[in-house]
Amino acid sequence: MKRALAVLGLLAVASTACSGGGGAPGVPDSGDAAGPVTIRWSTWGSAEDVKLFEGFTKDFEKRYPNIKLKMETVAKYEDYHPKLLTQLTSKTAPDVFFVGDDNIGKFVQAGVVSPLNDQLATAESKSKPEDFFEGVYGGAKKDGKIYGVPNDVNPEVLWFDKQALKDAGITEDPAALHEAKQWTMAKYLEMNTKLKAAGKGGSIFWNWYGSTYSVINGFGGKIWDGGKYVATTDPKSRQALETLAKGYADKTFLSADILPASNGANTQFLKHKVGFFAGGRWMIPIIDKGGERENYDIVPFPSETGEPMPGAVAASYLSINKDTKAPKEAFAFLSEFVSKEGQAIRLKGGSAVPSIKGAEQIVLAENYPAHAQTFLDVRDTGFANYADEVSVPGLTADINEHLMKVWQGKVGFDEGMTQLQQLVESAKS
Repeated sequence: MKRALAVLGLLAVASTACSGGGGAPGVPDSGDAAGPVTIRWSTWGSAEDVKLFEGFTKDFEKRYPNIKLKMETVAKYEDYHPKLLTQLTSKTAPDVFFVGDDNIGKFVQAGVVSPLNDQLATAESKSKPEDFFEGVYGGAKKDGKIYGVPNDVNPEVLWFDKQALKDAGITEDPAALHEAKQWTMAKYLEMNTKLKAAGKGGSIFWNWYGSTYSVINGFGGKIWDGGKYVATTDPKSRQALETLAKGYADKTFLSADILPASNGANTQFLKHKVGFFAGGRWMIPIIDKGGERENYDIVPFPSETGEPMPGAVAASYLSINKDTKAPKEAFAFLSEFVSKEGQAIRLKGGSAVPSIKGAEQIVLAENYPAHAQTFLDVRDTGFANYADEVSVPGLTADINEHLMKVWQGKVGFDEGMTQLQQLVESAKS
């Protein structure tokens, strides 16, 4: 799932031909007669994804004649961070690089990325620290210092199929309930039960922290508290996880990760076989393939009381190598890439949500879905994965892998929770 979101982020960037317009005030003056400064930067993606950056590179170098960009890529997300860590250890890493939200914490912990506060506060910077939403920094911020700037984001929401709900005899509109502050976890679970009784799936989730932690929050539970993992011991959190386990067991909930290719998550949702599908703005092109846009809308994950609550936000970050020999040029690239102007251009027509204030029209211009503002509302108050979790290499992946065993019934719920607590405590020790 993380790789899918990451690739979609790259595709969104691909729509750009430039970031910002006109001249380039504050362009570093490091180039000399020997030639321009070369900035190496890295990301993940296929050969097709990589080719789509050519327009951005050409425009950037035209406006920044003293800087040449050299992009380095790794095809698979799961291979990208191990390679980057190896490069950092051997002092051969790029000047600037993408970092996923499930990995940023260990890069900060290792002290290999530069704090960006001072540079973001300069007149030359195209954005300020406060221009980004606090919760989206996640593990990229530690002790008040910013070590990575979010490129763009994808808030996790619940897409719902009006036709599937109608077929199940559900007459209430989830988005209308949310606006009336009546969108509760109890109401959501009631709808899932009706969908199941009508021979449909209730909800489809990808097995990642975004969906799981949003459900826990919806029950009023906690995941981390004072540096301690409490998802298995907090009563409401445990209730949420047990509800998920029972839902997977009786097929009220479906795991997109293990559905057969012939009848996968997208197919079932587009054929009105499932009421809800947890996902981000990247769902729009999937829905477009079905040709029935009017049947789908979005709503945040429900809360215990009906009041809005923080939801999960998928993010990736742009960070600067602490050992770069060209910090000014590296920051010029970073600043262009994440600026309001940069995001407004490179995300236009794409499937992501800007991470910076002031570029909201990207999401609202198309007027789809009907409640597109929900993406922004979740972004504004939401959270990227917890710093306590992402600071431990591989912990998020291990948690997800273990929970999948619980969802599939390969281990009993109580035993699974005991093992999960031991897994996290052992990893943190």
